[in-house]
Amino acid sequence: MQHLPPSQVETWASTQEQRPILLDVREAWELQQASAKPGNLDLVHMPMHTIPARLHEIDRTRPVACLCHHGGRSMQVAAFLEHHGYNVINVSGGIHAWASQVDPSIPTY
Repeated sequence: MQHLPPSQVETWASTQEQRPILLDVREAWELQQASAKPGNLDLVHMPMHTIPARLHEIDRTRPVACLCHHGGRSMQVAAFLEHHGYNVINVSGGIHAWASQVDPSIPTY
């Protein structure tokens, strides 16, 4: 599985044949605290614990970048998706790193 810092996600997205999904696997309250606004990806919120039951909702033809708070949960989800045949990367450092590398207006928590 590939791990990319948030500063490289948009570049990665621009090299993909299909428009990628930024899969935010944090809880709803976390998304309300801080959310990424990606330009080249479609943001989809799906808490980690819901992924197995909702796997069919994630388009297998589109690349997926997994995001969480610091990168641990998203790494687990990315491994799960990769095991199920998805083209996936993990956003290392999560939304916390996204705030420092991409968009300082995003609050940290």
